[in-house]
Amino acid sequence: MTLLDPLANALSTIVENEKRRKRECLVCPASKLMGHVLRVMQKNGYIGEFEYIDDGRAGKFKIQLLGRINKCGVVKPRYSVKIDELEFWEKRYLPSRDLGTLVITTPQGVFSNKDAREKNTSGSLVAYVY
Repeated sequence: MTLLDPLANALSTIVENEKRRKRECLVCPASKLMGHVLRVMQKNGYIGEFEYIDDGRAGKFKIQLLGRINKCGVVKPRYSVKIDELEFWEKRYLPSRDLGTLVITTPQGVFSNKDAREKNTSGSLVAYVY
């Protein structure tokens, strides 16, 4: 297994463990961006609690799964998204209206598509989850 994109590996690990109906999963290596993406997923009710485990190397995340994720993944390449273009990207990556979340990294932090629209800020598309 090559670790070219740790965030993509983490999201695929989460989906595979959800398919196997596991209660929790361990994701390594950890990164700050991964922590922010997990926080957005937790805020929107897709995962439960998660904790960072320092193993002396890159660290790990222990994630509690709730069985609510059908699919999630990263968006490659990371497209720049303006507020008025957000609906186009929602149609492209999410299955239907009001189902799923896009994760966007902005200068103010990492937000879901709904929060970015409320704060009227644009940024780069990182991931999707539904």
